[in-house]
Amino acid sequence: MKKIYYLSTCSTCIRIIKELGITETNFEMQDIKTQPMTEAQVDEMKALSGSYESLFSRRAMKYKSMGLGSQDLSEMDYKRLIVEEYTFLKRPVFIIDEEIFIGNSKKIVEAVNAKIN
Repeated sequence: MKKIYYLSTCSTCIRIIKELGITETNFEMQDIKTQPMTEAQVDEMKALSGSYESLFSRRAMKYKSMGLGSQDLSEMDYKRLIVEEYTFLKRPVFIIDEEIFIGNSKKIVEAVNAKIN
């Protein structure tokens, strides 16, 4: 399986997708704003990554506005927040075979590139 969870309004996601030559013919693409993630999909990502926290973005604007930085969040809190609000998913998320690649760091993008080429 080759799948990417991304946001079509995120210029970084779009740039990475173009850089890697990803298309709908070689990857299943899910725009998480127009096609919300299911709880089962988030659970699948957690199974591959090891934790919900690893999928969680502290850069989301709502993280600060909701005062989450001062709270002690549990794994179930991370899961609930990601399922309820797509902006909390650290993106893009690539699932290639049974490996998961989370985020947009140069190291992650290079690892995805190596995996698909």
